[in-house]
Amino acid sequence: MRVTRHADYALRVLIYVGGNPERPVTIAEIAERYGISRSHLMKVVNRLVREGFLIGQRGKGGGLYLAMPAEAIRVGKVLRLMQSGLPLVECMGSPQACLVAPGCRLRSALDEALEAFYEVLDRYSLRDLLDNPATMQIVRLSPVQSY
Repeated sequence: MRVTRHADYALRVLIYVGGNPERPVTIAEIAERYGISRSHLMKVVNRLVREGFLIGQRGKGGGLYLAMPAEAIRVGKVLRLMQSGLPLVECMGSPQACLVAPGCRLRSALDEALEAFYEVLDRYSLRDLLDNPATMQIVRLSPVQSY
């Protein structure tokens, strides 16, 4: 299983925002800290806001906040959301892509393996990720100034 760039960015955003609960965090700040394109982050953040993981506050002094406690955000749920619609292999996206698809058992085996992957990640919350001192050391560095 491979985690997409958008899923990786979604987790990074949630970790950064969750690690700074006392203040709003800007997209520019996250982009600067992680060295990620602002335009890519905008797409990820918009999706996280739409799906209820983040609250975005516009205007001066605005920024991003977690929409729920870090304990309620499950890593597996975030990855499912950000990777939804992406087939594990080509034949899972379109049955016409493979001649043996109608009788193939590989598809169901891969579906089962993918679900097991997500079930393991569902055991972990954003709080579990934030409780790592090394993560918090990176996240809690002084804020990047954006102008």
